[in-house]
Amino acid sequence: MVQHKILIVDDDPDIREVLSILLGSEGYIVGMAENGQDAVDMIDDDDSFDLVIMDIMMPGISGVEACAKIREKSKVPVMFLTAKSQDQDKVSAYTEGGDDYLVKPFSQTELLMKVKSLLRRYREYQIRPAARRANMLGGKVSIDERGRAAVKNGVRIPLTEKEYAILRFFMSHQGEIVGNKDIYEGVWKEPYMPSDGNTVMVHILNLRKKLEDDVNHPQLIKTIWGKGYRIE
Repeated sequence: MVQHKILIVDDDPDIREVLSILLGSEGYIVGMAENGQDAVDMIDDDDSFDLVIMDIMMPGISGVEACAKIREKSKVPVMFLTAKSQDQDKVSAYTEGGDDYLVKPFSQTELLMKVKSLLRRYREYQIRPAARRANMLGGKVSIDERGRAAVKNGVRIPLTEKEYAILRFFMSHQGEIVGNKDIYEGVWKEPYMPSDGNTVMVHILNLRKKLEDDVNHPQLIKTIWGKGYRIE
């Protein structure tokens, strides 16, 4: 059985200890860092860790800044575990490449569910067959399943775990209209709540910034007002 490696990043030693005991009891191998820069230094590539659980407010660089730096060299999923609960905090976290978000104080059951979900998706992508399979979207953008990226005009465009999963979801529903609820439950695999609509919109905005020629006039991921989105 594969033992997944999880990096806990928090300046509070009590939080690190609680998470270490909780995750260790589930069979995970746990690493710890007390600030964002240490976390960045510990992530060398996609094999360093299978998941990062990170606070936002820490001395030195914030968790959001650390996530952005990690994204420059790794696709490892990043889940923010933080006391910051405002929508703008979540928008910033997702914009910089975060994959999930849990507010303190947290339910141990919910934390473990999110951990298992992120690890399952990440490892499923990692063990895909080596052969590259390209799927064309909108006549100009292809999906590189092995590299878990998009390719536009011959240029590889890195995607976060959630961005890639959303793009794959759109591909499997190409030409159909899908709403926020469809996307959230299809990608996050969790029951949809009204507040989750903002999460979906932020990820789609980030996808548009990466894939559209003009983000203000999207031609690939189109908004169908009052209904949802459709990918051409």
